[in-house]
Amino acid sequence: MKKFLSIVPRWFPALLLMLIIFAFSSRPSDEIPHFPGWDYFIKKGAHALGYGLLALAYLRIFKAEKKYYLLSWLLAVFYSATDEFHQSFVPGRHASAADVLVFDNFGAIAALTLHYFWRKREKENQPA
Repeated sequence: MKKFLSIVPRWFPALLLMLIIFAFSSRPSDEIPHFPGWDYFIKKGAHALGYGLLALAYLRIFKAEKKYYLLSWLLAVFYSATDEFHQSFVPGRHASAADVLVFDNFGAIAALTLHYFWRKREKENQPA
């Protein structure tokens, strides 16, 4: 039981982000705000940011161990694919392979890469 209770708080950020992503992708197209001139950049940037944060949340589950970076990336991209499939059932929305393969994938890779190098630099700067 003790081990279970130590795992639950590590899962909370990932579950919360998955819920938020699901909620946003459940909105019909006529309920989504539009940003004239910036719509594409804001929405695709939100994809990258959201899945970057999700990849980091998955990495947190595994205590940010180096061997779990690939798994964290795979989980983020997998969730992205399932969410795009879910979105195909929402009125006025459609699934986009480009969102998964380009924007969500890039966000996850960028966040995990930044985390890796930030952590590496932090370890190098620690006193011996």
